[in-house]
Amino acid sequence: MQSRRVKAKLVMLLSSVICLHTTSASAQVTQGAKPPSPVPTTYTIGGKPVAGGCESCAEWSIPHAPVKLHGNTWYVGTRDLSTILITSPAGHVLIDGGLSVTVPQILANIRAVGADPRDIKLVLTSHVHYDHAQATAAFAALNGARVAALPWSARALESGVMPSDDPQFGLAFDNPKVSRVQVVQSGDTLRVGSLIIRATATPGHTPGSTTWSWQSCDGGKCVDVVYADSQTPISADGFLFTAQRGLAEAVERGHRALETMPCGMLVTPHPGASRLWERVAQGRAVGADSLLDKTGCARYAQRARAAYQARYAKERGR
Repeated sequence: MQSRRVKAKLVMLLSSVICLHTTSASAQVTQGAKPPSPVPTTYTIGGKPVAGGCESCAEWSIPHAPVKLHGNTWYVGTRDLSTILITSPAGHVLIDGGLSVTVPQILANIRAVGADPRDIKLVLTSHVHYDHAQATAAFAALNGARVAALPWSARALESGVMPSDDPQFGLAFDNPKVSRVQVVQSGDTLRVGSLIIRATATPGHTPGSTTWSWQSCDGGKCVDVVYADSQTPISADGFLFTAQRGLAEAVERGHRALETMPCGMLVTPHPGASRLWERVAQGRAVGADSLLDKTGCARYAQRARAAYQARYAKERGR
C-alpha cells in the first residue's frame, strides 16, 4: 500500500511539472547557466539521513539545452550528467534519469525536442549511483514505463540501497525504490517498437555497470551508438578491487567488449569522460559531424584498462 501511495505522489508531481515547464522555457536552458535554486531533498545512506546533503549536486544541476546526437538520439541531460532520449513512434527510451532535483529540466528538454515524456516506455540506467539513477523511479512512475537492468543493478534499484560490494558503499546515497525491475543479462536486447537496445556488462565502477548500444538512423545513414558506462576505479577508503573474487576478470571482459563492439559514436554518463562538449563545439565550428568516431570506444576501453591496472598495482604495493 505504501508503494502505491508513493507512486501516486510521483505521478502527481511529474504531471504538475509537465504543465509548468513548456518548450519556451526549455529554450532558455543554456550551457554555462547558473545552477537552479536547490530543491529540498533528504539524502540518506542505508536509510540514515546524511548531514550536509550532496555537495556536488548544485554543479551537476547546471542546465544544458538538448542536443541532437544523431537521428532519433538526443542528449537531454544537464551540463555534467548525461540523460539520453531515444525516440520512436511506438514510444521512447530514456537512459539515466539523473538527480531528482533535475527532473523538471529533463522534462523540459524532452518536450523541447518534440517528444512527450508520457510516451517513455522504457527507463534504463548505466549504473545505479544516485547521480544517474536517483530519478529512475520518478520517470517510471510518470506513465508506467518499464525499468530494466542487469541483476545486481536490479536488486539495488528495488531496494533503494547500495549493496555492500559496491566500491562506493558508504559514500553513495540511496535512491527512491523502484517497485518492479525487469532483469536482463549481458547480451540481451530490449525492444520498444522498432528500437532495439542491447545490454553489455562492463563492471568495475559498480558490479552492475551496463553499457547500452543501439543503431540510430538519419536519412538512410545509420550509426552504432554506444552509451558506455563509467570506467573509473573510484571507491570508498578501504575497498580493494583486488580482493573481490572474479572482479578483475569481469572488468577485463568488459574492456574487451568495448574494444570490439560496433561503435560509431561514443557517449558516456559524464559527458566530460568522452569530451562530448568539445566534440559538439568542434562540429559546429567546422560544419561537420564531429561526434562520429569509430575508434572512440576502443580508446575509451584502453584508457580504462590502464586506470584499473594502475589501481591494482597500487593495491598490491600497499
